[in-house]
Amino acid sequence: MNIDIITKRSHIIGQIRSFFQTNEYVEVETPILAPELIPESTIEVFETTFSSEFHGDHQFYLIPSPEVFMKKLISKGSGNIYQITKSFRNSEQIGKDHNPEFTMLEWYTIKANYLDSIKTIEDLFISLTDKNTPSYFKTPFIKKSIEEVFKEYISIDLLKCQTRTLIKKEAQELGLTIEKTDTWEDIFNRIFLNFIEPELPCENPVVLYNYPKQIVCLAKELKGTPWRERWELYVNGIELANCYSEETDSSSVKNILESEYIKKASSGRVIPDIDSDYYLIFNKDFPECSGVALGIDRLVMLLTGTSSIEGVILFPFSDTVKQIKITEDLLI
Repeated sequence: MNIDIITKRSHIIGQIRSFFQTNEYVEVETPILAPELIPESTIEVFETTFSSEFHGDHQFYLIPSPEVFMKKLISKGSGNIYQITKSFRNSEQIGKDHNPEFTMLEWYTIKANYLDSIKTIEDLFISLTDKNTPSYFKTPFIKKSIEEVFKEYISIDLLKCQTRTLIKKEAQELGLTIEKTDTWEDIFNRIFLNFIEPELPCENPVVLYNYPKQIVCLAKELKGTPWRERWELYVNGIELANCYSEETDSSSVKNILESEYIKKASSGRVIPDIDSDYYLIFNKDFPECSGVALGIDRLVMLLTGTSSIEGVILFPFSDTVKQIKITEDLLI
């Protein structure tokens, strides 16, 4: 436990709050325990039980992000909001870049889209930098579309690979083995993780924008294209933030939630309940907006030049697991 890093972490979080307050965002605090979640087929969640003599037993879930509650606030007219909160994801790696319990910064900007949010996060980075900040934090960001990096790094034209058969052929030519159960998204992700992500520039932050619409999420489709209005931010090769132009059409939201729930029900270890009426908040009064989720632990790690998020979290999960193992071995 490094006291200097703890102090720097506290200072960074204070700077983040100052940035959003200066820009007239309202800080909110929403529940960590939720009775329903937005289904995400790629994320495993933690389940727990609320027990009460008077109210009975009910299943609750630790939130993987505060999105479900923050969008409810937006539907009530909250305006620009941000939150720094604990979030939880199960069945992920433990170590350098991952911790099952992590701190997330999430914010929503009204009357903005995903491209507007790039300017906001660049301004946030400028507010966090000083003479000691690592050089890989410098602005402006490098901005490349997913289509562009596929062409540049591996000579694949994604516009010509819109079916599973076509992208499978490209993947096999790269030497990847494709299983019968692999979807278009699975194949895309394997190509990306093996051949694109390791080659991303590290001298500046990199924004990759316009992700394929086959990767289902609550981001608007970019009209007339096979892309969604979404970007991800990489700093020194590490994924740090994710952004959408938020889908505000209720029928589209309903279709996405239903399709993700079906996927989740067929493969998830914990299948969370969903609010079947959640899509109804996206009515004519729900404003156009853009949301960004950023990992605070990774941000602190990068800003302080620490080699692992284990060095910027007070009680990293890896230490807890090691202690449990030591205790179990002593009892044998």
